[in-house]
Amino acid sequence: MTIWGPEGLALRQRAMDRLFQARFLLGAAAFITALVLSSGASWWLSFGILMMVYLAIIVLSAALPRTADPHANANFNEPAVFRLSGQQLAAQLPDPLIIFDHAGTILFVNPAANGAFPPLARGGALLMHFRAPEMQTLVQAVMADALPRSVDYFERVPVERWYRATVLLLDQAGGANRQYLLSFRDQTEAHRLERMRSDFIANASHELRTPLASLSGFIETLRGPARNDEAARDNFLEIMQKQAERMARLIDDLLSLSRIEMKAHIAVKDQVDLTAVLNHVADSLKPLATNLGVEIERHIEPGPVSVLGDRDELTQVFQNLIENACKYGQSGKKIIVELKRAGESIKASVQDFGPGIPDEHIPRLTERFYRVSLETSRAQKGTGLGLAIVKHILTRHRARLVVRSKVGEGSSFTVMFEPQKLERT
Repeated sequence: MTIWGPEGLALRQRAMDRLFQARFLLGAAAFITALVLSSGASWWLSFGILMMVYLAIIVLSAALPRTADPHANANFNEPAVFRLSGQQLAAQLPDPLIIFDHAGTILFVNPAANGAFPPLARGGALLMHFRAPEMQTLVQAVMADALPRSVDYFERVPVERWYRATVLLLDQAGGANRQYLLSFRDQTEAHRLERMRSDFIANASHELRTPLASLSGFIETLRGPARNDEAARDNFLEIMQKQAERMARLIDDLLSLSRIEMKAHIAVKDQVDLTAVLNHVADSLKPLATNLGVEIERHIEPGPVSVLGDRDELTQVFQNLIENACKYGQSGKKIIVELKRAGESIKASVQDFGPGIPDEHIPRLTERFYRVSLETSRAQKGTGLGLAIVKHILTRHRARLVVRSKVGEGSSFTVMFEPQKLERT
């Protein structure tokens, strides 16, 4: 058995000392005996001389170096990890760890376990803390046959978290002396991403299925009952064109979102003038605003204001925000586009005076396909991906989106650029 730590090294050193002394004494005695006998002296004289030499060797051996093993020398610089106890190592691990015996009594809990779960005291019953059926079955099965096993474990309080729980036997002691290790690997982020992927596929399929079903129905009608009905045919073709355009917008937004996600890890390095971007977007959307009866009012600081970014992506951000303000806030008849400094940061905001957004919807606005009002969104030709695209672009630019709204008074969407990203030209 390998023993680590100061006590184990001391034991190893003493063993090496005794082995060295034994080898030395045996060799010296054999040499002296052979020498005396070869001189022709009597056996009694040889025996007396041999005993005197043997006693002298014993006395001299006490003054010899304590070891001939360089690895056991007190000056040997052993790796620091060998001087750490198992408890010290377990305390530093980020994963929750619990050691318990064959009776289910808790013997050791590392700080990560106490932080992740309700207080787990030494001497407590493990299965009283983890009452989920899968945990009970896991622990009892490993106790029965000593084979390691794992299960997925869902913890609901204080927050929802998913873990991969594993139980394994720590030693081969018999009966009640057996000790087991219960470890938890946090799988919450993986489960969240998997759920997002599933929701995304389900939502995208639903959004595409609706216009496809409409197109299929109208084509069937035009090939049948409405074959010779010119008025119905023109009406159906117009609806089919709108559905095809809706599908095209959805696919464009999906592709755009995919491209942005692929570049999320690539840092932006170009200097972009926000003043020019905002003025360009406001000018390009002026015809839309005029058609909706909305005035775009600009409060933009004179002179260029630069940030590190991608011009096309930032243009897409403010085009989404200003277009949304025109469409969903048109009842207010006016929107305000503002660019100003706030201390060391820069704020670029778009404010409308429309119906506003209820508080419960605000935290979910940037989720894919999330809509405050499904009917209003479809009426305005929305895909439900605009603010998700905005969020991903701003994340890449190390900027953040702040949404404030009050029902009946309107909404404001503010992009905050952090100081380290700014440069005044």
